[in-house]
Amino acid sequence: MIKLPHPRLHQLLTQLHAEPLPQEELARRLNVSTRTVRTDVATLNELIATHGAHLIHQRGTGYQLKIYNQGLFDELLAAQEQETSLPRTSRERVLHLQLLLLTAEQGIKLEELADTWYLSRAALQGDMAEVRERLAHFGLTIDSKPRLGMRIQGEEAAIRACLTQLLYREQTRNSPLQGLLPNLCPSKTLEVIGNRIHAQLGHHQLRLADESLQQLTIYCAVALLRQAAGHELLAFSQDDLTAPLTAVARDIYGELPTLTRPGEPEVNGLAIQIQARLITDTPQLSPAMAAESTQLVEHLLDYIHQHYPYDLRHDGQLHADMLAHISAMLLRIKYQIGCHNPLADHIKQYYPLAYDITLAAISEWIKQTPYHLTHHEIGYLVIHIGVGLERHYDIGYSRPPQALLLCDAGNATFRVLEARIKREYPQLQLTSLESVRDYEGLAHIQQDFVISTSKVSDKNVPVVQVAPFPTQYQLEQLGKLVLIDRTRPYLLDKYFDDEHFMVVNEPLDQAALFAIICDQLEAEDLVEEGFRGSLQEREQIVSTMLGDGIALPHALGLLARRTLVYTVLAPQGIDWGNGETANLIFVLAIAKADYEEAMGLYDLFLALMNEKASKNLLACRDFVHFKGLARTAP
Repeated sequence: MIKLPHPRLHQLLTQLHAEPLPQEELARRLNVSTRTVRTDVATLNELIATHGAHLIHQRGTGYQLKIYNQGLFDELLAAQEQETSLPRTSRERVLHLQLLLLTAEQGIKLEELADTWYLSRAALQGDMAEVRERLAHFGLTIDSKPRLGMRIQGEEAAIRACLTQLLYREQTRNSPLQGLLPNLCPSKTLEVIGNRIHAQLGHHQLRLADESLQQLTIYCAVALLRQAAGHELLAFSQDDLTAPLTAVARDIYGELPTLTRPGEPEVNGLAIQIQARLITDTPQLSPAMAAESTQLVEHLLDYIHQHYPYDLRHDGQLHADMLAHISAMLLRIKYQIGCHNPLADHIKQYYPLAYDITLAAISEWIKQTPYHLTHHEIGYLVIHIGVGLERHYDIGYSRPPQALLLCDAGNATFRVLEARIKREYPQLQLTSLESVRDYEGLAHIQQDFVISTSKVSDKNVPVVQVAPFPTQYQLEQLGKLVLIDRTRPYLLDKYFDDEHFMVVNEPLDQAALFAIICDQLEAEDLVEEGFRGSLQEREQIVSTMLGDGIALPHALGLLARRTLVYTVLAPQGIDWGNGETANLIFVLAIAKADYEEAMGLYDLFLALMNEKASKNLLACRDFVHFKGLARTAP
């Protein structure tokens, strides 16, 4: 029986067994390029050709799996399931190790695991560094003793929070941890628990989103599992509890298959889980939590007003929406209750302005609290603030076309022509000139093109000659120039230059790259004091990877004296953390005067987020070549 040489081939087979998919969607799901997808399809076809199936490509549908011998193909699938029961990648091993440590009743010995998984002990020791880092987010540590192995050390509430988030995350990825998840939380058990919770919530007229109900179900399953193993919550703070939800939690526990009657700490723990997930316009909060929620909403809106040209303080709808969200958010982060935002990886692409504003505002608050916000929580705040900005401000940027209108036929004729053109193309910005002699004396035209009622010479821009009462044909010719998108060339000319362009061919890490760039910008007096530290702080809060190898590092505040983009091409790649590699790096230094206009740069970077553009740009060896390709990239 064949063995698929890479886990990605197993994923590819699984995806196409479920449904036909175009190569672009496969590339997105597998997080690879379309070229890699084509290579993987060819490799997989060779491997499965003698096992009853092959992959074909149909225009309009994409790749699909054709099975011509169901028996042989079923044998292949069975063999693959058996093969994937062992963790093969570092990510899978890290997940297994966390689950084993969180649920083990005795010490875990790396030597025994290494033999079971057919790995070296050194490989597992390398994975343990990441395991310790992930567990540390929950305040958990690993105690290791000779001959006894490794054991988890920490509070019971933290162990449950970690287990719940881990199991839910893997369940949403349709990756049941190679058989571990069904053993810990059988699907039938989850179904029964979920139905009973839903019935009790309905009885008390409370609502949860489907996702929140699923998370609460997993928490209850984990709680029952821990209680059955003799690990009960012995204490739980009542500071943030409300009496009605404590009663609801007690009723839910009454419906669950518990072996013993749960104590008050267990009931209180479940009550907080419910309280942090409710859908309600009037959150049920303790007075202290209600006050903290209001303070955070006011801090965010005040910070935006003080540091940016936007005033959202009087938007009642935004204030109410944020208060409802933040009330539950504070409970979640205080009690380590997981939150999954399905748009988290896309928000920074579509709300770049709101993302930066929100991150700057919330970072000031984080410094004064012990809380840790995930990018999922930050993403929800960005959506609320982004909607508020769109409601009150035109936050998109596109450079309007500009024309020099030359008419020497008198003021009345000029007004008629101006009115006709503005009615047809209201986005066109006109600058007037009344003398052909004055026009001929100009050495350079600042506008994008010239509209003239007289025949005049071409200078550095196109000239369109029209009658004082322009014909439809003349207006259509004019429209060809008006409707050209000039935003990208304008931004490239204004914010990019060869002095701030670098090609990196030698090994370099992120810290060293930041040091080189900041040293130059500080020497040129282009950034204010604190830019270097803010650049690093911004990266620590949430990665600035935009996607497809493009990173956009920038400071939290507007700390540049002149707005510019420092372009770095790294064909070999620079490690950007979290397993991501950056090849195209655009370091943004933004001044207050250019803030809104500079946000148009994100549209340019999004346009470069495709395989062909990235590959071509990485082949550039000088700024002129780069700028030329960036102007025309699809």
